[in-house]
This record gives sequence, structure tokens and C-alpha cells, in this order.
Amino acid sequence: MRTPPSLRAATLAATVTALLPLTACSDGGDGAADTDRTRNSPHAANAADTSMPADLTSQKLEWKPCPVPSAAQGGGAAPTPLPGGTAWQCSSMKVPLDYAKPDGDTIELALIRAKAIDQSKRIGSLILNFGGPGASGVATLPQFGTTYDKLRARYDLVSFDPRGVGRSEGVKCENDKQLDARFESDLTPDDAAEVQAYVNEQKKYVAACKKNSGSELPYVGTTNAARDINLMHQVLGDEKLHYLGFSYGTELGGVYAHLFPKSVGRMVLDAVVDPTEDTEQSSLGQAQGFQLALDNFAKDCVKRGSACKLPGSTGKEVELWIAELLQRLEKTPITGLGTRKLTQSQAITGIAASLYSRQTWPLLEEGLDEADGGNGALLLALADSLNGRADDGRYDNSTAANTAINCVDSKQRFSVDETKAKLPAFQKASPIFGDYLGWGLLACTGWPAKGAWDAPDVSAPGAPPILVIGNTGDPATPYEGAKAMVDALGKGVGVELTYEGQGHGAYNTGDACVQKAVGDYLLDGKVPVAGTVCRLEADGGDK
Repeated sequence: MRTPPSLRAATLAATVTALLPLTACSDGGDGAADTDRTRNSPHAANAADTSMPADLTSQKLEWKPCPVPSAAQGGGAAPTPLPGGTAWQCSSMKVPLDYAKPDGDTIELALIRAKAIDQSKRIGSLILNFGGPGASGVATLPQFGTTYDKLRARYDLVSFDPRGVGRSEGVKCENDKQLDARFESDLTPDDAAEVQAYVNEQKKYVAACKKNSGSELPYVGTTNAARDINLMHQVLGDEKLHYLGFSYGTELGGVYAHLFPKSVGRMVLDAVVDPTEDTEQSSLGQAQGFQLALDNFAKDCVKRGSACKLPGSTGKEVELWIAELLQRLEKTPITGLGTRKLTQSQAITGIAASLYSRQTWPLLEEGLDEADGGNGALLLALADSLNGRADDGRYDNSTAANTAINCVDSKQRFSVDETKAKLPAFQKASPIFGDYLGWGLLACTGWPAKGAWDAPDVSAPGAPPILVIGNTGDPATPYEGAKAMVDALGKGVGVELTYEGQGHGAYNTGDACVQKAVGDYLLDGKVPVAGTVCRLEADGGDK
């Protein structure tokens, strides 16, 4: 999703899967290197970009067993085969560093795939992007286990680390120790001294990004990422791009559709970024979205009566108690993990992380209750999951990539005085998250690369129907963004489906109604009726 770097909004994949057990995978399968031959498909040439050098459009991908994820990708173990023995395979693909100079320097993008179950009925490759911006698709896709098996019936599942992310020339800014200090610092300054400390911290971070990745920063934006996936589907041997994008991945998909409307195949955009909003509007919308999710969490707590561990007879009272706890943490951090303390800023991040999915509401309740008793370990672990910190203290590069991509996309740069003037609107939108997101407007101030737009152009006349899914309870990409995307794509292109549920996104909640609509469209080309609604029932079912 397109978010201020101060609250790195990773997708459901990067949040929930870091907290919940992964789906078990069996051993076995073919681990041998596999040179992809589908690039010679007779359709591939029809979609080729004639402005691109032939050595790029005709490159072969050598698929090999996937290595252990790098620190920049989040670390961990190499992905094990899927049930049935299908092995995850990894490769790399060359793309121009600067598309204005396609014959110039190249960089390599890291890719991962799992082959289609039924090769005789294979449609092609389904390219997935999990958002961020900054999420590693190579590390994330295997974490979903069998979630996409219905789609894998006829598609090779393919994901990638976008440029600047993970193993794809990952942007580097501060080191692990510096990031620990950054996330512990006061991100909601209240007086002149705290504001100056905040500004100094921000300047230091920008300087580190410039020092460690300065030459790369102008080229990591969404437009270049869209051009990358255009080359990618050609190299994979597909005439059209078949695509499933989540959160920020919906913006990437929309930009792609604008640039290459005739190359769009079957495209699904889930948890939709509003393409009409600039950075300020998007941040304000997020403040409202996270506040709505917190309201729903608090009301659910009250509804459960004595079973809920938090005090308060109304949702408002529960939230006032949370605000009071945060005020205590600002004055006195508490024991966290090891020698690390839980600060107010990390507690806010932990609360936000747990609102990405209804499944993590129990963790939020438990974490708040424990913090009230002086134990901040769980809230700090939740914050770490959103900040990209592994148990060994190493950070992935998602924070750096998120900042770099956002700042080369957005033209907006704010001064301290301008930010202060906007704070009342943020505070009104959310007493809990308003200041945090409001001060985040300074994230791109002083950035060494210019921004491309106020808001992206996603108009796609001539594109086939694109399925756009909005979740009414989404905290990170508010529901209204789905209709805005449909309108911006243009008449006859965007087809909206509504999921009346909770959490970030719809397909990955497991909702049968949503998954059937997506499956019917991606597998059989059946476009749902515009305005279709899938409802989460009280018992967890749907209709």
C-alpha cells in the first residue's frame, strides 16, 4: 500500500504470517535447476516492447532451488516443497536500471515460482505483488502455503522482489542498531525540544539512505516497477499480464494498466489504494481507517463482556483506557524483550500491526492487558513484525525500500510548520494514530531524489475488465479507495466487489464468497456482476 514510511504498512502477508504458524509443507519434489522454455511461446513476441534490447526481451530464466532468504528479505529457512511435492524455484531477471536508457546499466530482480498443478490446462503465470511498498514477494509467497492452490491449479504462481527490495538491489539506509534507536524514539513530539529531536533523527535517516544507496534512489519508483513486470510477463512467455496485487500492489497494477492497457490479461486488485489521493490525503485516510478498525476492536471487546480483559463498558471507554496507557508509556517505557523497552511509539506500532487482521485481535487484547501490568513483550513483538525486525535483531530492508519508493513517487515535501498546521485534522481523525501519522508527513523532506506525481494516473482505456475488491473494515486501505480506483480506471474497466468484513484485504481472509469470485474470474474469465457484495457473518461464514 502507499503509506507514509513512519507507519510502514506491510500487507497481511508480512504482518500476520510473522505472528501465526505457517502452513505445514511436505518434503520431497524436484529440486533440480530448470531452464524455462516458455519464453519461446508464439504469443510472447506479440507483447514484446520493441524499444527494449533483444538480450533483455529474449533472456532465459534459469530456475533453481531457492536459497535461504537474505537478511534484506527477512531471513529464515529456505521454502520447503508444497504438499504434493511441488518445489519452490528461484531465478533472477535482468532489467534496465533506467528505462530512458534501455541499453545502459542493468540490475537483477529476484523471482520465485511454483508450477501449476495441471500443466495440461495451464493458463500461464499469475504474478503476485504483496504490497508495502517494500514487501519481498520472494520471501512472502511461500508463507501462504496452500492458500493459492485453487489458482495454482492452472497458473504458475510467480512473485518477485521489486527493484529496491530484498535481493533486487535492496535499498540500504541505517544499520540494525540505528534502526532500533529510530523505532524507540519519540515519533509523536509534543514540545520544541522533542520536535527538534524528531527532525534531527529524520535528517540522519535521509543522509544514511543517500550515503548507502544514493545512485539507486531515483530509479526505484512505481512506474519503473510497472515496466519491470511488463518485461517479466514477456520473459515468462505470456502474451498478457495475469496479476493479483494486494495493497500497494493495487497501485502498481493500476499504473501498469495505464501504461500497458492492451497487455492486461486477468487482473485482480485487492485492498485498494485510492489512486486519487496525494500523500497528505492518503495519510489522513489511514488515520481514519486505523481508528475505524480500533473502534471495531473495542466494540467487539465490550460485546464479549467479562471475557474481554480490557476495562470499559463502552467502546469509547476502552479506547480512552488505551490512550491513557499510551500516555503512561510516553513518560515511562516498560520491560519489553531482553534489554529492550516498550516505548509509546512502539506500542502504537504494535497496535496498528494487530489491526491488519481480525485473527490478531486476541493478540492485541492480550498485549494491552500485559502492558498494563508492566510487561511490554507482546506489543513489542507485534511492533517488530511491522518494522521488519527478526528475532535475532536483524531488520529486513522493507523500511528503507518503503521510504525510497514512496519518496520517488510523491512530489510532496512538507516543512515542520506545514506539518504542525495539519496536525489538528489528523488528531480529529484519530486520537490514537493521528499524531503518529501526521508527523510522518516529514518522511520525504530533504529526500535526495525528486518525486514523480501528486497522485498516479491509472486511467486505462482499452483495458479488459479489472476486478477491484474493497473491504469495508480495512484499516490500511480504506474501503472508499476501491470505488475511486474503479472510477479512475475508466468506464467499462473497473468492476467493484465489496467484502463486508474486517482486516486488511479480502482474498487472504479465506472468505469463500470472495475466493469463489476471484477464482471464477482468474480461472474461467467470468467477471462478477459489478456491485457484488460478500458478507462476513457473525459465525465466521459468508453469504
